[in-house]
Amino acid sequence: MSKKLIDVAEVTNTHGLRGEVKILPRTDYPEFFEEISGVYLEEGTYLKITGIKYQKNMVILKFKGINKVEEAETLRRKILYVPKEIFDDLPEGTYLIADIIGLEVFEDDISYGKITDVFSTGSNDVYAVEKPNEKPLLIPALKNVIEDINIDEGYMKVRLPEGLLD
Repeated sequence: MSKKLIDVAEVTNTHGLRGEVKILPRTDYPEFFEEISGVYLEEGTYLKITGIKYQKNMVILKFKGINKVEEAETLRRKILYVPKEIFDDLPEGTYLIADIIGLEVFEDDISYGKITDVFSTGSNDVYAVEKPNEKPLLIPALKNVIEDINIDEGYMKVRLPEGLLD
């Protein structure tokens, strides 16, 4: 998938009989879907959003032209994307997961590897950092741990808590 499109959700299941789908948002702001008119599938198909509801940690979307459960079923496990430029005006200190993945992580002159995944724990995110032939390192995304993030130059500087490498 092109870096021009950012994944924002995964369709997990159908909802009801009228073509709605349950999605698991990949954002900490599920109301985001109220601010956009539609999403793209990987192959480039555009789906116009015509309805939105919330159910626990899930968002239920209705798309134009999908009116039966059988049609909605074809979207199961599909990833939903939006153009990256939607996020051009993020507040300072806020980053897209897609931009964080791939950053090289340093503490002083020591490289711990590259970020391969980001997990949300509820209280904070955790960065999975991997280096070839080494055990993955899980770094909490906390202000006292992350010293600097430079997306343009491709690195993150950290100050690891004592005992994290044990």
